[in-house]
Amino acid sequence: MLVHLAVNNYAIVDHLELELGGGMTAVTGETGAGKSIMLDALALTLGDRADSGAVRPGADKADLLATFDISDIPEARQWLEERDLSSDDQVILRRVVTAEGRSRGYINGSPCPQQDLKALGEMLIDIHSQHEHQSLLKPDTQRRMLDAFAGAGELARQVQLAAQRCRQTEQALHQASQEGEEFTSRVQLLTYQLEELDNLSLQDGELEQLEDDQRQLANAEHITHSCQQVINLCSENDSGSVLQALTASLQRLGNLNTHNRNLDEANSLLASAQIQVEEAVGELTRYLDHFEADPERQQQIEERLGVIYDLARKHRINPDELPALQQRLIDELENLQQQGADAEKLAEELEAYQKHYRELAAQLSEQRQKAAVRLAAAVTGEVQQLGMPGGAVSVQLTSNKPESYAPTGLETVEFLVSANPGQPAKPLAKVASGGELSRISLGIQVVTAQTSRVPTLVFDEVDVGIGGPTAEIVGRLLRQLGARGQVLTVTHLPQVAAQGHQHLFVRKEQSKTSTRTRIDQLDEAGRVQEVARMLGGIDLTEESLAHARKLISAT
Repeated sequence: MLVHLAVNNYAIVDHLELELGGGMTAVTGETGAGKSIMLDALALTLGDRADSGAVRPGADKADLLATFDISDIPEARQWLEERDLSSDDQVILRRVVTAEGRSRGYINGSPCPQQDLKALGEMLIDIHSQHEHQSLLKPDTQRRMLDAFAGAGELARQVQLAAQRCRQTEQALHQASQEGEEFTSRVQLLTYQLEELDNLSLQDGELEQLEDDQRQLANAEHITHSCQQVINLCSENDSGSVLQALTASLQRLGNLNTHNRNLDEANSLLASAQIQVEEAVGELTRYLDHFEADPERQQQIEERLGVIYDLARKHRINPDELPALQQRLIDELENLQQQGADAEKLAEELEAYQKHYRELAAQLSEQRQKAAVRLAAAVTGEVQQLGMPGGAVSVQLTSNKPESYAPTGLETVEFLVSANPGQPAKPLAKVASGGELSRISLGIQVVTAQTSRVPTLVFDEVDVGIGGPTAEIVGRLLRQLGARGQVLTVTHLPQVAAQGHQHLFVRKEQSKTSTRTRIDQLDEAGRVQEVARMLGGIDLTEESLAHARKLISAT
């Protein structure tokens, strides 16, 4: 519910603040006084397009602020919470328009795009006028009204979720199918590459050992000749060996030890060297005894290394990276095989989701068809009281393609209107007369008020072209709507104004240099005078005042 509206430097308004309550509020005033300015300012806070013409001449910006009580609007509270904009049970919408035509929007003090103001505003208020595009003309609004009237709002939400699941799963399956040929080729390649690596069966440390053995076998003759030369030099040389030289040296030092004890250390080192040379000769001898230059083994090793090197070059990696490559290929193949299994699972899930969607959508269609007949009859009855005695409203359900999984269900919903007997029914959006459209909207709102998602309704001159008994009916219907929520109506008819729970009077103040609009909230005496003015003109008479009191007291 709209509880407060503040307007600064907008059009011909310098400053205006209104406190609003529930029920029906009538807005009246002389032609040209600016009755629609309040509604235009309100529409701007709800995301309407702004331009520099909105700014009062001489001001640098227009600042508009609307405060709503959302304690009874769970949908709006949830919307705000999802965006971290919630502030208890109130929401403040603000719009600032500069003289250059730029505008900024705010929700509870946080900057927001214009589209967010519009989205939230549709949950808070619905403005009906001859000159504004009405939400009732939108197919989505008409469908939601029918679903709410049918008590199928939750079922419609489930259908939407089921359709979303169908489309998401279908898209995933389609993507998997498009990748099928590439998927198969990749699996075949990976399988072949892993088969090569499995056949290679390269063991840990094998490459290093093969390369070491290959080096030894390739240099076998040089190795054996060199080792034998070292043995000869150390122990078997006829012309003198290292061991012979060490033995002779130890003997000479031994003879000298009797004369000089300071040679003990040198003697000990030579003895140690003799032992080490003997051990080295023993090691070389044993190595030669076990070393075998095997050409056949050398060929086997070279062939094995050739296979390893060729496979490494094929994959453009170093030979020692082959085991890591094999593990990567195994992981990729397992992942692709899992994707294949997932595709089969997606197909099964899609079939189940489609069945679930069709079941829910069929239930929704059945409820819509029954409710459409009742809604059309009820609205027709209302509009025929509102100056359209031959008018008729019908609700048309047009089937969608069943494979489309439309989030709105198996059909589209459209309100059709025939303004006069014999005329073909046309979509509500194509009704030519603004007055007829307003009254049809009023009739629909009266019927659907108990299930309406929007708590505040605004009607701008819904009484155009009517009078007499019909005007009284319009007034009573608006008051009836106001009793269930909040209704703001701009009217020229005293019969309608007299029905208001509150009454706002719009007047224009002029001076030599400026023009301003003022809005007064009338007390009981002021209401009588304003209704009397609407009945009898500027000069009030006792007769017009008495008639005004009678109209007001009859509410």
